[in-house]
Amino acid sequence: MLIDSTQIVDTFAEAFRLRFARILVTAHDDHWLDAALRAACGYGTSVIGCDAEVGVERRLAPSETPDGRPGGLVLLFAFSAEAVAKAVSNRTGQCLLTCPTTAVFDGMPMEVERAPVGAHVRFFGDGHEKTKVLDGRRFWRIPVMDGEFLVEETVGIAKGIGGGNFIVQGRSLEAALAAARRAVEAIADVPGTITPFPGGVVRSGSKVGSRYEALRASTNEAFCPGLVGRMATSLHPDATACLEIVVDGTTEEAVTTAMAVGMRSAAGPEIPAISAGNYGGKLGKFHFHLRQVLSAS
Repeated sequence: MLIDSTQIVDTFAEAFRLRFARILVTAHDDHWLDAALRAACGYGTSVIGCDAEVGVERRLAPSETPDGRPGGLVLLFAFSAEAVAKAVSNRTGQCLLTCPTTAVFDGMPMEVERAPVGAHVRFFGDGHEKTKVLDGRRFWRIPVMDGEFLVEETVGIAKGIGGGNFIVQGRSLEAALAAARRAVEAIADVPGTITPFPGGVVRSGSKVGSRYEALRASTNEAFCPGLVGRMATSLHPDATACLEIVVDGTTEEAVTTAMAVGMRSAAGPEIPAISAGNYGGKLGKFHFHLRQVLSAS
């Protein structure tokens, strides 16, 4: 199968069931919103070593937010509801409470499963915090140096998917970088998805396990161009560099759409092949076959 001259390898991405929360962050203006979102998403690339995989789902205009200020939706994914709850609470307390002018709202108020956020962060108020109920939703008002920090008491938690992916193989590093950026920019417009790695791109694609017992994951040598000729490779003969795009999503449909949009945007004359990472189908519940993904979207 080809997209223009780019071969779509007959393989699949292996993804996993994750739980996720969606928080809505607002701030006084775009400058402080940017600062809040960067901080809240920091060190949120992979659950291999981070508390959660975190990214901005989309930015919101003032007309779309509860308090009429610029906003952003942040998705946080982890393996369990407890892990998601801990990540949301910690990142709200350390990154959003501390950022000037921010407020935090639940992005999924209709979800039955709930996790405490303001219910934990409120204790920073040292007894001076106040509670407030708006439209049946409880908030906490915590006094801070620029006024008050408004935070919703709980957030909803739902089932999502992590680890949808595809690997862009370029004739040069410059070609792979440009294609990866095109893919990430296109995926940013797909609701319900994030690309949690730096700039949305992974250069250190991994496999499960390692010859070093302490490591849960290690480099995926089949996609390392520096090892071609020393061991079996999965690289196209014309590829000299490759980069992986990992997609987390709220639903299978969202991940499918994001992968299809991303692959189509990445393809081009300087990209001889697009592949994917998997573990033989034995670990992840969800298998996104690249050619089927493109046919379905």
